[in-house]
Amino acid sequence: MFGKNKKRIIVIIVLIIIAAIITVIICAKSGQKQANGEAKVKVTRMDIIEKALAVGAIEPRNEIAVKSKISGVVGKLFAEVGDYVQAGESLLEVRPDPTPLELAEAKRGVELTEIELANLAKELERQKELKRRGLVADQEYEALARQYDEASIRQQIARERLDLLEKGRVRIAETNIEAVIKAPITGYILEKSVNVGDPVVPLTSYQAGTELMKMADMQDLLFRGTVDEIDVGKITEGMSCELQIGALPNKTVKGRVSLISLKAKKEENTTVFPIEIRIIETGDAVLRAGFSANATIIIQKKEGVLAIPERVVTFRDDSAFVRLPGEGANPKEQYIETGLSDAIHIEIISGLEENQEVLEKKVKPIV
Repeated sequence: MFGKNKKRIIVIIVLIIIAAIITVIICAKSGQKQANGEAKVKVTRMDIIEKALAVGAIEPRNEIAVKSKISGVVGKLFAEVGDYVQAGESLLEVRPDPTPLELAEAKRGVELTEIELANLAKELERQKELKRRGLVADQEYEALARQYDEASIRQQIARERLDLLEKGRVRIAETNIEAVIKAPITGYILEKSVNVGDPVVPLTSYQAGTELMKMADMQDLLFRGTVDEIDVGKITEGMSCELQIGALPNKTVKGRVSLISLKAKKEENTTVFPIEIRIIETGDAVLRAGFSANATIIIQKKEGVLAIPERVVTFRDDSAFVRLPGEGANPKEQYIETGLSDAIHIEIISGLEENQEVLEKKVKPIV
């Protein structure tokens, strides 16, 4: 029994040794083949597109800040964010909120103008009687009549000012002046900066005033971004672009370069130039103001040209070379003339033919 087990163990050991020898031989042959052979790529025909990248966002061409020309507090809101309104529609009402001093001054101003007008009216009646008797010159009477008319206008202004402070509206001739802020353009309300009860500072020549809302025509959008100074010299107005919207990964929006800034600016220690791209085709993409986007600007495109990966090309002394398989284990170097590059593939103008094989560059060992 012990002898049979011993023979079985010997057979198993022999089989293991034979399998190990066969594995070593196969690996050795495979390693020798890998050492003697080098990776190759073929010259093929393809489209090569030189591109420049711009980084920015989608913005309305014209974004309007709505402000008030009268002071007060927000009394009513007639529109909310996202609403589409026509030019002239009511957006909100600013209710007057005068200080006690302003209100007192307005009321006393009305009283003063009433007293002044009453006195001038009495004087005008006396002058009219004297003129009828021929005791007053026409010039003197006309001067007094002019003073009366001016006082009447001052009284009307004082009453209108008081009405605006108290009621927030007044009618002058055929014009209604009221504290309701109207939409300056037709478009969407993008942002609301105030709520009912918030104070409103008026827009004047010496102060910016409270921003109430922001509006824009969302049918007229563009891309505003920056492009690196290395690429700006290759870009011209009118070039085609493709926009990739971060929030819409499966949508492609097309446009054309409409503006290239003449002045650069610094961003994180790099020099960039602002550009604008007019959006001409959105497909079924719904664009929103503020979407971050990248614009691929097509500088030059060649279709169906001979090309190889740029990694296999060696550039030396303003010339380009590739390695071709030679006789035995000695490859030969071939001069080539190159053309357009997209940073991955490069056009071959001369020196190689279609389907010809080119050797990859040797990988240098890491020391």
